[in-house]
Amino acid sequence: MIAILEKSDPAQGFEQIINFLIGSYIHHALTVNLHVYISCIKQFWNTDVVKRSGDVTRLQALVDMKKSVISEEVVREILQLNDAEGIICLPNDEIFASLARMGYEKPSIKLTFYKAFFLTQWKFFIHTILHSLSAERTSWNEFSSAMASALICLSSGQRFN
Repeated sequence: MIAILEKSDPAQGFEQIINFLIGSYIHHALTVNLHVYISCIKQFWNTDVVKRSGDVTRLQALVDMKKSVISEEVVREILQLNDAEGIICLPNDEIFASLARMGYEKPSIKLTFYKAFFLTQWKFFIHTILHSLSAERTSWNEFSSAMASALICLSSGQRFN
């Protein structure tokens, strides 16, 4: 899934967030439109094997009789993320304080957050990030503390791993 970050009439009021995402280090990851054929995807997942060597985990598969290896490092390189040294997860109190500064309207001690309790512009930003980067495939209305950490880091210019 790619994000379309264009300033048009329907995007009125969201220019700041669009500018932010265009200038962000994740811009390429959000907007790259790679052509991957369904047959290649099926071949990959039908033949994949998880390989571990020390701290490195790789997916290895055969696609068109060629060995394909995917690792976290390869994904970072292809998506031009340059975030290996970034924050992994913020402490809970920092998450709650940062979300409150972002206008999150539902103080909570739970580590599940809801898009509905943000201002419209933040809802757009959160939806774009969740839709583009999250493994979630069904509900885009709530997100975890890990995704909250990613959103906070992105909105404050910090690298998130």
